Amino acid sequence: METNKTDYHVPVMLNECLDGLNIRPNGVYVDVTFGGGGHSRAIFERLNEEGKLIVFDQDPDARKNAWEAPNFHFIPANFQFLGNHLKMLGITQVDGILADLGVSSHQFDQFERGFSIRGEARLDMRMNPLSEYSAETVVNTMEEFDLVAIFRKYGELSNARKIAQYIVSARSNQKIKTTQQLMDILLPCAPKFKDHKFFAQVFQAIRIEVNQEMQVLEKFLEQTDKVLADHGRLVVMSYHSLEDRLVKNYMKRGSLDGEITKDFFGNVLKPFTEITRHPIVASEQEIELNSRSRSAKLRISERNER
Repeated sequence: METNKTDYHVPVMLNECLDGLNIRPNGVYVDVTFGGGGHSRAIFERLNEEGKLIVFDQDPDARKNAWEAPNFHFIPANFQFLGNHLKMLGITQVDGILADLGVSSHQFDQFERGFSIRGEARLDMRMNPLSEYSAETVVNTMEEFDLVAIFRKYGELSNARKIAQYIVSARSNQKIKTTQQLMDILLPCAPKFKDHKFFAQVFQAIRIEVNQEMQVLEKFLEQTDKVLADHGRLVVMSYHSLEDRLVKNYMKRGSLDGEITKDFFGNVLKPFTEITRHPIVASEQEIELNSRSRSAKLRISERNER
């Protein structure tokens, strides 16, 4: 097994994730965001021949980082289909699930895919290149009130209405096709000396919409309590408050909206117990080596006995 492809994506909080999974050598583990395989390789190295590792990634580029082994399975699919694919492999329950959400360093560095605000590229932002729904589609066809909604909700931008108006006005003259074209159009909306953060939020909002990231995360979380064995671990790393809020609600209260559910006798129904009451963040040393880790929040929970 080749283990030196760290240039694709440096795994964030690697040791914290491994500790969180509480790996048993003969256990069954799932990494739903394979990417460069950094977390996966470290998990696999802790397994014996009886242990199994199943990984998911919808990006064809990620498959190049996979390896051949009888107890390793690469699933070229979105992790919202977690339960179905495990069933197809004959796996009913697993001992641990890892999700490292967001965009990989590799995807950001491939400027032609349009994730980065650096350099000019086609408006794309698709994590699955086979999808027909791209950033160009969003920017050029979405109704103004829908654009306002995504910039407000997914980008947490206070001037969402102004941003949407500038886009709609510009596209009435010519189609918006590139990242630089979009940034030029929106430059008057950017706060002085904070344009980098502003454009990062704009791109984040469009990317989340293109890839339906929040809906995918919701579907994934709602399956975890069914596929995890008793005392199995759920380890999720998020990079913005929208994701973290969903993860926190589900781990803490067993619901996406944070509502507490009780049974007939008034007992609180929740599938998980938090191992970490507060999110784990990267050390200053790691942030210095890998700036992407700065915004990462890691939450760990354990499946309660049924």
